[in-house]
Amino acid sequence: MSAREEVLGRIRSALRDAPEAPQVPRDYRTTSARNEEELIEQLVERLEDYKATAHVLTLEQVPAHLAKLLAGQGRYAVPQGLNAAFFADLDTDDEDGARRIVDGVPSWLTAEQLDAVDAVVTGSAVAIAETGTIILNAGADQGRRIITLVPDRHICLIKSKDIVGILPEALPRLDAALPQTWISGPSATSDIELERVEGVHGPRTLDVVIVRP
Repeated sequence: MSAREEVLGRIRSALRDAPEAPQVPRDYRTTSARNEEELIEQLVERLEDYKATAHVLTLEQVPAHLAKLLAGQGRYAVPQGLNAAFFADLDTDDEDGARRIVDGVPSWLTAEQLDAVDAVVTGSAVAIAETGTIILNAGADQGRRIITLVPDRHICLIKSKDIVGILPEALPRLDAALPQTWISGPSATSDIELERVEGVHGPRTLDVVIVRP
């Protein structure tokens, strides 16, 4: 008998007379009854509670808003799959594209290169209105986890159709085989004296743009 079999045998013997564990109810709420406008309103409220900024825009308004958010910033990073049309207004001021650096084949950005940029702009997979949580799962418009963890500012685009009410509605939209980043406001932590420190484990600033069709 191996050591593993011996240990497991002792556990089975010790539990032989233990009472049967009660069945845990699994009738959790799996859907929410709110419409899109209500979901957007709740998500904005939660994001602002977390000290993030949130704006609800049409698709046509996004380029001008991104230009405003990035005005005065230096270089910014984007994943390879993010829609280049979002930066149309920025390209008028930056025709050679020197400010925007793209993470993807063949030029994957290093941590040092990301540390030298002022912001990162990405898409998102799904957002949960009830908790104010945004989830990225390495989609083409979201990129690698590292690009949203190193820069000090994250500008995140959320399609209004990708907002759900509660967590059980979000999980079926995600691929468990892909790396995920769950974001609930800017990075912040508190030490034992409850002193809040921002930007330790990720971006100090989170700007969210909710995009209507």
